[in-house]
Amino acid sequence: MRILLISAALLLTASLHSLAAQTAPATPKAEPVPSAAPAAAASAMPSARDEQLPPSEKQAKAALGSSPRHGEYVDVKLPSGGAPIRTWIVFPERKEKAGVVIVIHEIFGLSDWLRGVADQLAKEGFIAVAPDLISGLGPNGGGTASVASRDDVVSLVRGLSLEDTTARLNAVRDYALHLPAANGKSATIGFCWGGGKSFAYAVAQPGLNAAVVYYGTPPEAADMARIKAPVLGLYGGDDARVTTTVAPAEAEMKKLDKMYEPHVFEGAGHGFLRAQEDRGGANLKATQEAWPLTVAFLRKRL
Repeated sequence: MRILLISAALLLTASLHSLAAQTAPATPKAEPVPSAAPAAAASAMPSARDEQLPPSEKQAKAALGSSPRHGEYVDVKLPSGGAPIRTWIVFPERKEKAGVVIVIHEIFGLSDWLRGVADQLAKEGFIAVAPDLISGLGPNGGGTASVASRDDVVSLVRGLSLEDTTARLNAVRDYALHLPAANGKSATIGFCWGGGKSFAYAVAQPGLNAAVVYYGTPPEAADMARIKAPVLGLYGGDDARVTTTVAPAEAEMKKLDKMYEPHVFEGAGHGFLRAQEDRGGANLKATQEAWPLTVAFLRKRL
């Protein structure tokens, strides 16, 4: 009798649990929340690089790391003595001797980005030589790499006189032209501050075969009569500080029967070759148009 009572109780309990399960509201299943991480990661990644162009600032370190070309630092002595000029040099992979292109840095000094541009020039068949023009002026006689901040680098670059800059460029040019792989011809290419110095070096160095100016200001009109080398100018359309100097320079060079070929790229800003990802595609488009012009111009003269 006791066993029957226990069994009945167990059956009653099970029935009550079953009834409760049937009448209770169902707990909604949690919907999976789409993760935003992949989209965020994709937006943070630099855009794929076109290897026919120089790297942007964001792409430079990886481009240098994967380059098959031989690049090295050399110390170029100044005839006047003092600290040598720390110089990055990249050689092309070719049988024939090559023209020398001196790569003049922005006001930010010798950066990975500038070395990446030098490597791209070597890919195009030139010996690319990129001097750190503030060598010896940094802490403990160092150059760009020894300086604590970008602002301090800017201050040192601004402190270089035109005479000092010319003397350093002359030393680097002389060193490069005496390399066994050099063919005896030379050009300059410069960016921002270096673009202006590339134009000015065409005034100072009569033996120069070509000068390329990326968004740099021209020399004084009175000095342009001394220019012998053809000059290629490449400018951002939204860089009025610099671009407003183009038409007067063009008129003066034409009057003097000097070769000056300026190109202004609509919508691009200052520094477009370095900041290719900026300005909604305009900087990249300017780079895609300017770089082939640069290579063709240098090949024709070197």
